Amino acid sequence: MGPDRQRGDESAPLRSRTALLIIDMISDLEFEGGERLFKHALPAARRILSLKTRTRAARIPTIYVNDNFGQWRSDFRQLVQRCLNDDVRGTPITRLLAPSDDDYFVLKPANSGFFSTPLRTLLQLIGADKLIITGVSSIQCVLFTAADAYVRNYEIVIPRDCVAAIKPGDNELALEYFRTVLKADVRSSVRIDLKHTGRRSRPPGT
Repeated sequence: MGPDRQRGDESAPLRSRTALLIIDMISDLEFEGGERLFKHALPAARRILSLKTRTRAARIPTIYVNDNFGQWRSDFRQLVQRCLNDDVRGTPITRLLAPSDDDYFVLKPANSGFFSTPLRTLLQLIGADKLIITGVSSIQCVLFTAADAYVRNYEIVIPRDCVAAIKPGDNELALEYFRTVLKADVRSSVRIDLKHTGRRSRPPGT
């Protein structure tokens, strides 16, 4: 489950101080609560797409951090194709956010994008010390990934309009936790300044 580009080439990672993470947005959503999550995830997906367009223009790489849903003989490309071509609840979101050829992906076996994955190695290769974290669910996989990023000393941005949960109240609680405990910037995506690329004095992981 190594880090890879969507097309599977071996070109060197794009160097950037910042990386955009899209967590668990490629999903069939065919699970209990999936219908309610879809209601809130679809508007978030539209905002993520707009943000991704801006980060792409700023030469900020995108990393899809996705569950493998227990499919140990499958891979990310197969998951994308299933969500695009099968009659599943998550198809509209996958159509919006289908990875580009030069995006990266990391499959995770648990809630955190850092747990038993090569995400940290990929971020080191990119040179990123600032993460823009988006996706679902804000109270589960986004939360655990953000917490692991925090303890690794990454600067964290979690746009409030680019995350979602099954219950709006849970999403608001998560955003408050991100802001107060993880010291994350939770401003809306349109207010994120992508021009600042200076490095901090203390690198992540120290």
